Amino acid sequence: MASKTPLHRWFLDHPASVGESYFEHFGVATRFGVKLIGGGLACLVHAILPNACVRTGSNTVKGLYSEMVSRQPGVRRPAYEEPEWRPEYEI
Repeated sequence: MASKTPLHRWFLDHPASVGESYFEHFGVATRFGVKLIGGGLACLVHAILPNACVRTGSNTVKGLYSEMVSRQPGVRRPAYEEPEWRPEYEI
């Protein structure tokens, strides 16, 4: 069997491993990245103004984690809903 080209390894292997085309994966990863940047900016605002964006960072992370986990086969409920995943403190 011939080895895969670097192009295939760099751009196609991982998207295929999660059941997506390159462009589908590009869209999902871009959307996740933009949401993470927004959540990070909200955390920075919260650092300066503690009464602003009180749960934005936590909600962003939990929402993205829930979406990521729900894309896995055989998952019934997001792990962060389990008691051991509940933080004592939320940003």
